Amino acid sequence: MLSVVVQAGGQSVRMGENKALKTFKGKPLIQRVVDRLAPIADELLITTNQPESFSFLGLPLFSDLMPDRGPLGGLYTALVSAKYPAVAVVACDMPFVSAPLLVAAASFLVRDEADVVIAETTEGYEPLHAVYRRATCIPAIEAAIRSDQWRMISWFPKVKIRRLAQDELHRYDPDGIAFSNVNTPEEFAGAERRASARSAPGRARG
Repeated sequence: MLSVVVQAGGQSVRMGENKALKTFKGKPLIQRVVDRLAPIADELLITTNQPESFSFLGLPLFSDLMPDRGPLGGLYTALVSAKYPAVAVVACDMPFVSAPLLVAAASFLVRDEADVVIAETTEGYEPLHAVYRRATCIPAIEAAIRSDQWRMISWFPKVKIRRLAQDELHRYDPDGIAFSNVNTPEEFAGAERRASARSAPGRARG
């Protein structure tokens, strides 16, 4: 059983408007993310401090349980609010979020008795496209926050991390775009063009 949490708590400063609500191929970007993940979710919920903006999704909405704790506080809220042992956490600004990759990560979590299954790319860890074990991760995050360690991965030494290998990433995300996010109007437009090209006849689904 897998809980899927979409985090919609960013400030969207560089976008100039709420990027989760910005229209992407005819629908709000967050709706695209939800649609891509709904088939794999036994539970699907949204974390946001603007619940009135996302009521149209018809999904459970949860505000930060530890306000002003940045992204780590958002991750804590996601894990505490979810009800199943394994929780996939993703950002709302990832147009190409990969359901197959998250399903594989959830299976590795069980098989390898890991606490976090996560990719590590040239940009570092990808904590907002990863799968977590609630029982072990919640206390580790709580301890980090109490110690004023707010980095998203500050608590990783306290749990068992299972890194996704490059061949695994290529198998489930062959185009290498699952972790792409959009922070500026230019990035947004570029992602929309790419999604449209992937949806063209004879091409993979966008």
